[in-house]
Amino acid sequence: MTLDEICAQVLAHPPAPHRRLVAVIGPPASGKSTVAQALCARLTAQGEECAVVPMDGFHLDDRLLQIDGTQNRKGAPHTFDAPGFLRMVKALQSRDAVVYPIFDRGREIAIAGAGRVPATCRTVVIEGNYLLLNQAPWSELHALWTYSIALHPPMEELVQRLKDRWALHGKPNAQAWIDTNDVPNITTVLTNSAPADIIWTETPT
Repeated sequence: MTLDEICAQVLAHPPAPHRRLVAVIGPPASGKSTVAQALCARLTAQGEECAVVPMDGFHLDDRLLQIDGTQNRKGAPHTFDAPGFLRMVKALQSRDAVVYPIFDRGREIAIAGAGRVPATCRTVVIEGNYLLLNQAPWSELHALWTYSIALHPPMEELVQRLKDRWALHGKPNAQAWIDTNDVPNITTVLTNSAPADIIWTETPT
């Protein structure tokens, strides 16, 4: 299925109650950001005001992870502010503008109040790892999605993308991080998520 076909299916759903919420789900390095931006651009080109909201802005800060003893599992479900993310998604169904945090990967910090969905926006593409996770409180998100897209590239492709990502950011001991953190997170997404409306194993056009 192409992006244009997905756009048609998304727009066939009326905003309910005030916005369409399109979830783009996938494991780390699956291309969520790329697909979300491409889908939003395609909807915008068709005259639909659209915005992209990444889940990554809800990473818990390293200081909290150190207190919790979970810094070595950063990116796992329990290292996000899941209740805060759920509140933000629910707020997107209001008629109001919604402000959200954005994650700065270069500095490994979330920046509060860095993004905003305008009040006039009626379609929001939300991308993240755990949008269909079968685990509370993430599971409360399932009923909020107008449409959901799951990205499932082959494991070897995901690992190579992660190697490229961490090389770009100069991460020390990148292979160990991939083996002990990224791969378990990939497995969590692929084995413990509810079914999406559509699954893509290759980047759509």
